Amino acid sequence: MKKASKESCRIARHINSWLAEYVPSQKACSDHTLKSYHYALSLYIGFLETEKGVDPSNLQSECFCRSYIEEWLKWLMEQRKCSPETCNNRLASLRVFLKYLGNRDISFLSLSQAASQVPRRRTCRKKVNGLSKKAVQALLSAPDITTKTGRRDLVLFIVMYNTAVRIDEVLSMKVKYLHLEAEKPNITVIGKGSKIRTLYLLPRTVSHLKKYLAEFHAEIPLPEAYVFYSRNTGPLGKMSQTAVNKQLRKYAASAHSICNEMPTDLHAHQIRHAKASHWLEDGMNIVQISFLLGHAQIQTTMEYLDITTEQEAKALATLEDENSRKISKKWKAGMDGLADFCGVHKMKK
Repeated sequence: MKKASKESCRIARHINSWLAEYVPSQKACSDHTLKSYHYALSLYIGFLETEKGVDPSNLQSECFCRSYIEEWLKWLMEQRKCSPETCNNRLASLRVFLKYLGNRDISFLSLSQAASQVPRRRTCRKKVNGLSKKAVQALLSAPDITTKTGRRDLVLFIVMYNTAVRIDEVLSMKVKYLHLEAEKPNITVIGKGSKIRTLYLLPRTVSHLKKYLAEFHAEIPLPEAYVFYSRNTGPLGKMSQTAVNKQLRKYAASAHSICNEMPTDLHAHQIRHAKASHWLEDGMNIVQISFLLGHAQIQTTMEYLDITTEQEAKALATLEDENSRKISKKWKAGMDGLADFCGVHKMKK
């Protein structure tokens, strides 16, 4: 392999420090975010290596120019069959890295500005199929509470519906985030971007959680234990989203026989969407709904709930009423191609 240039080494060092140090400590609130950033860079480095013939000897700032990024997005769609939404997510991850790169090294400052000019792929917003209140009642009646798994799932679904939390938020919730003995019982939720919000609980939810803790946790629960944990790893291991959605589909099939308004392909996000819609139906202020959902902008909530023009006017009218992981520095180690040199995973074929 040809000898790496000084500029190549600088870029590789920045990639390594971004993934190994900056993202885990500053940006990522979950493993999913870190994996997304890592995968996006792996794909871009793989593109440079396979499509542009870039290796450690000629990796330079021009490799991150606008034309290359636009070719990369086209390649993702045509060669890897990525959806427009996926391409936009990959582009967002690359932009975050290039912004970091420019802030760390002024000679790369123009790359972030160029990347910001790359247009996002046009997408069609997918409408989330809602759940009626009858369908929710049918779902909550589906778990078999004579079994331990059924009791766990019932409490999980009650918490999800009561608070409208994201699936990762509820699965990342630890015992120390429960404040069930407070004057106004609540939970602390750490959402996207490490934003913290407090969500108050209904008495019924508090009662279910107390019974659940007594059965599934020790007499004095570990503060760092996950409230809803994996049976395979114990209280210090999270349940997976895949496992939750598998259970939801099983219960949805059972609930559908009771209420035909229940979709059989139910997934966790529909519960969050359903609660938000029911809050709106019950006359809750759109600002309150936006806060409870953890949205930064009210317009996001409007689009999220697919509010009509008439509903939007009515909703707006209410405004006046109220971790570090270690990654070896592969740019210093023995190298086998550009991916190894930059310290990212090799792109899967």
